[in-house]
Amino acid sequence: MDLSQPSSPGQGRPPETAPVADSRLRPTPDYGTLGPGSDIAAGGLGATSNPAVRTTDPMRFGPLVAVAIGVLLAVLVGGIGSAHAAWSHFANFLTWRGSVAPDEPAVSSAKNPVELDQMKPQKQAEALLELAVAKSDGAVDQISSRVDHWQGKVKWNPQIATLTTAALNSSDMRVRESGIEVELAAYGLAKNTASLNYLLTTAESSNHAQRIWALWALGLIGNRGVETDHVIQVLTTHLKDSDEDARRWAVEGLALVGSTQTIDPLLKSMHDDPAPSVRERAACSLAESGMFTREQRLSAVPQLLTYTDDPSLDAQTRTWAFQALTDITRQHLPNDSATWREWYQSNKGY
Repeated sequence: MDLSQPSSPGQGRPPETAPVADSRLRPTPDYGTLGPGSDIAAGGLGATSNPAVRTTDPMRFGPLVAVAIGVLLAVLVGGIGSAHAAWSHFANFLTWRGSVAPDEPAVSSAKNPVELDQMKPQKQAEALLELAVAKSDGAVDQISSRVDHWQGKVKWNPQIATLTTAALNSSDMRVRESGIEVELAAYGLAKNTASLNYLLTTAESSNHAQRIWALWALGLIGNRGVETDHVIQVLTTHLKDSDEDARRWAVEGLALVGSTQTIDPLLKSMHDDPAPSVRERAACSLAESGMFTREQRLSAVPQLLTYTDDPSLDAQTRTWAFQALTDITRQHLPNDSATWREWYQSNKGY
């Protein structure tokens, strides 16, 4: 998968140069490679169903791009009160590609509170999130202790965008949680009912860009314990939306929530959704994306096994099931249902 980052909107055009992507970025995999029997249209998964933002570039709408959509809208929103200001720029943003490498950490250690206290909240957030991505001792705890004081003081910028992406794709779940905390702060979304109600209303907007951003943000806030059951109910309802993009971002939102009760809806989407892009994202969510523990992902293994030889599924989706099994179990077996079933029967206690 391409590690490049979408750029900030600037003046409505791509940047003239594209800095090298941060080598620490490790986006979770997308399963979108075309293969035998795939029912993906020739345009590829990168061609969004919205003609206004269609691009011929075979870019994958994976975790990296999920964050990118949030990046643009956060830049435009600046908080709940001005959320309607400039959604029209969203279409242009989706067609851009570039990368923004973070600067060197502004502080040498997360264990230097005096140095941190001398910095403005924006720089605190940037420095600590970068240290968290680098797995510096104490960075996650510092973010947890300071994030509530950053509300209204931290704005989205290319540095936060890049670091949040890296955090959400970290192998450390606590770093992923830090990414969510900083992202919510930069969006101006407090972890309360007012923010939830705003997102619920926005998720029903007739404006396409607003809706899909709200579905993503609902996952963020649901993960932080704000009426999580209600969030899951709303996102699950959107899995039945007639709009492919809405279903895809509902899948992303459910993965962000990361609770056990979202596993079954994701499995169902992987099997039943008519759009390959949605099935792919469901498979990735079950395997590595989002906020699930390994134990939660392992609970999906029996159903994934049934998908590997399900004649009602196309060949590509069955391949995604094998890939998800490999990612979850960390076993490298051939794409053969019998082999996987034999292994599973012998290793149920793994």
